[in-house]
Amino acid sequence: MSDIGSITRRAALGGAILGGGAAALGDSNALAQADARKTFVLIHGAYHGGWCWRKVVDILEKRGQKVYAPSLTGLADRSHLLSMSLTLETHITDISNLFKWDEIKDACLVPHSYGGWPASGALEQIGDRVTSIVWLDAFMPKDGERSTEMISEFSRKALVEAMAKGEPGRRPPKASQFSISEKDYEWMDSKLTAQPNSITDNPIKLTGALQKVPKKTFIRAPKYPQAAFDRAYAECKADPSWTTYVVENSHHDVMIDQPEWLADILMKHS
Repeated sequence: MSDIGSITRRAALGGAILGGGAAALGDSNALAQADARKTFVLIHGAYHGGWCWRKVVDILEKRGQKVYAPSLTGLADRSHLLSMSLTLETHITDISNLFKWDEIKDACLVPHSYGGWPASGALEQIGDRVTSIVWLDAFMPKDGERSTEMISEFSRKALVEAMAKGEPGRRPPKASQFSISEKDYEWMDSKLTAQPNSITDNPIKLTGALQKVPKKTFIRAPKYPQAAFDRAYAECKADPSWTTYVVENSHHDVMIDQPEWLADILMKHS
């Protein structure tokens, strides 16, 4: 009886030791996962909002990543703040303040389209907090340039019409201008909001912070014609410090048309 008891005690002791080891291993794995966890800050383009990243956010969060997808002032869930007083600096501050107040560090900054303007400006302030960037079919302005010099013909016409009426924002185009995912058109059309007019004429002030980011990727979606994106893609492709991609099976809104592919690219290059 005592032998059985002693064996049971030894087994129990061994189990406790093994259990402790398993717990330690579990803690170690948890720490490793925490160390491997990445932070992404996704910046939308004109007429859009944080909502456009929903599919990508869901995918990345399911993979254990931390993701921010804010809406810039005057758009989407912040469309009630649309006014003539908004400037490019407002959107730059939206991004830099997010980094500062949420103490974001070692992040991958991912601007889409117009988002390349405020993201470029924000990097002048928060470049030391960003370890990688993925420019998604986005503007890559040079010092002193204005977005009004590069906007599409539709946006230019809408801007002139809105300014003539004294309106603070210009009407958005239909979803079909951005996406090939027809099943998402109704959802997108219900979300697209006016783009602030007053931000287009502000020259951007840059000193080259963007080029100092260690890991840089540019993605071009050629189904969306935009000479400024073609210029940026060509410059990045010729620069060995950049990785470049061309995505043929998507329109401009790659985050909506090809979310899984995009999430994979973000994980790979962050």
